[in-house]
Amino acid sequence: MKILEFEKLESTQKKAKEISKKAEPWTVIVAKEQTLGYGRKGNFWYSPKGGLYFSIILPKTKIENLQILTILAAFSIAKVLKENFKIEPFIKLPNDIFVNGKKICGILTENIIFGKEVKSSIVGIGLNTNVEKFPKDLESVATSIKIELKKEVDNKDLLEKILKEIKEKLENI
Repeated sequence: MKILEFEKLESTQKKAKEISKKAEPWTVIVAKEQTLGYGRKGNFWYSPKGGLYFSIILPKTKIENLQILTILAAFSIAKVLKENFKIEPFIKLPNDIFVNGKKICGILTENIIFGKEVKSSIVGIGLNTNVEKFPKDLESVATSIKIELKKEVDNKDLLEKILKEIKEKLENI
C-alpha cells in the first residue's frame, strides 16, 4: 500500500482520479485539509484541518461487485470506530455514518467504466476525527470523534486500521 500525503488539496478524490491510470491499486491519497471536498451529488464536504480525508484507488473489481464497495467501506469504518473508541456508529445506507444522530463520516465511490469493464474504482472517505467545531449551518447535523469523546485521536493510526479492515473485506468478495 502506497500512501501519498498532502497538506492541502482541493479534493483527495479529484487527485486520485488524476493519477488513477498510472497508480498501483491500493494507492491512498491523504490530505490534512480539503478546499473543495465533495460527496454524493457533488455536495460540499466541510474538510478543515484535523479531520481524516482520504481516497483509495482500489484494485479492479467485477462490475457486479461495484454496488457493494461503498457498503463494505462503511461497514469497515463503523467496525473500527466501535472497536477502538467504543462509540455506536449507525450506517445510513448507502454512504453515511452517524453517531448520536449526527453525521461523522461520508463515503463516495466513483467508478470509471468502459463497456462492461471496470477501469478503476476510487473510494473517498471524509471522517470527522479531530474537528473541534463546525460552522453554524452544520453544528446540528455534524459531529467528530473529538466532540464525542472529548479527546484527540491519532489520524495516522486510525487510517492504518481502516485501510487494513477495508482491504480484508475487499479481498473476500
